[in-house]
Amino acid sequence: MLDIKILRNNPQIVEESLKKRYHYKIDVQDLISSDKSVRELQVKVDELRKQRNDSSQNISKLKKQGEDTTAIQSEVREIGDNIKSIETEMEALQDKIHGYMLSIPNLVHESVQDGENEESNIEVRKWGEPRKFDFTPKAHDDIGKRLGIMDFERAAKLAGARFVIMRGQGARLERALVNFMLDLHTTKHGYEEVLPPFISNRETLTANGNLPKFEEDLFALKDSDYFLIPTAEVPLTNIYRTEILESTDLPKYFTAHTACFRAEAGAAGRDTRGLIRLHQFPKVELVKIVHPENSFDELETMTSNAGKVLELLELPYRTVLLCSGDMGFNSSKTYDLEVWFPSQDKYREISSCSNCTDFQARRGALRFRQEDNKGIAFPHTLNGSGVAVGRAMAALIENHQQEDGSIKIPKALQPYMNGQEFIK
Repeated sequence: MLDIKILRNNPQIVEESLKKRYHYKIDVQDLISSDKSVRELQVKVDELRKQRNDSSQNISKLKKQGEDTTAIQSEVREIGDNIKSIETEMEALQDKIHGYMLSIPNLVHESVQDGENEESNIEVRKWGEPRKFDFTPKAHDDIGKRLGIMDFERAAKLAGARFVIMRGQGARLERALVNFMLDLHTTKHGYEEVLPPFISNRETLTANGNLPKFEEDLFALKDSDYFLIPTAEVPLTNIYRTEILESTDLPKYFTAHTACFRAEAGAAGRDTRGLIRLHQFPKVELVKIVHPENSFDELETMTSNAGKVLELLELPYRTVLLCSGDMGFNSSKTYDLEVWFPSQDKYREISSCSNCTDFQARRGALRFRQEDNKGIAFPHTLNGSGVAVGRAMAALIENHQQEDGSIKIPKALQPYMNGQEFIK
């Protein structure tokens, strides 16, 4: 959520940022007009309350003097009715303003390229060279089915399309990837491991920015205000929601492995094969809560932390700076890590690392006390995949596949597979 003072004092900043977003059409002038009306009505209410208080005091004085107060009491009741009427009007306007504020995306950072879609994204760097195969590389799901480590057909029987059963060495490989990532981030990168609930309430998802805009992409629990989490970012950024931290409490670094649940309402017909776009998938998430002055440096570090996972797994990837029109709702600046998929002959997104500045902290009333008695401020929150486990598995299988149909296990992962070098 943006600071309402920006809209009052510099509305052009918000309007310019919305133009760069391309996909958001919000009547900023109507919002500003509504906010002005509320403040004007508040002045009227304050004046009427003062008038009512003065009249009430006068009634007491007149009664003590034995005088008739019928007329003045009637005036006080009329003033009260006027106050209630104005307060009702104010409440309707405040609800309208709140709806507007929840629907406005974060401001685009000045370093972000203006562009409508992924065609305007900028490649920042590459790591590794795509492998040159002596045979035609197969897709990860074909390999997985042949090895008996993925079962999509029986998963469809159990739950429907876009689910998978990982079996035998496949289940073990997934567990190895999770443990490898968590160990890397906790022992080398300084994150605290967290195991949060996989269900969140409406307040948590609203503070995070998923609600109200993206409700159709969530799995809601029937007859309740609870939802399955779409990412561990949701609970991790809300651990200290509504609290005031000390300046010395920051920064906070969290990592978590959870299942993630997404309805993919707007993804019909996209990536229907394999592990790329499932309704349920595992992910290791990274979240930071930091001092505002350090947040963009923290974004660079977080992106490097996620990239280290791919480097140790010996997976070629590139880092891309997203343009303004391709960024998520909460983000002010985002890097995508895209890993190489031989079967598709292209890079595919496996991690997004974003600086959400104070946008989520404002929505969740997360604050901290600044040093030197400078008052209360909002910290900046960052999130990134560290990384998506299913996509990492898919990329690993494709990049390390052998001509005989086996999969070579990267050296960094072998200790988590009891020294095993191949899946055959």
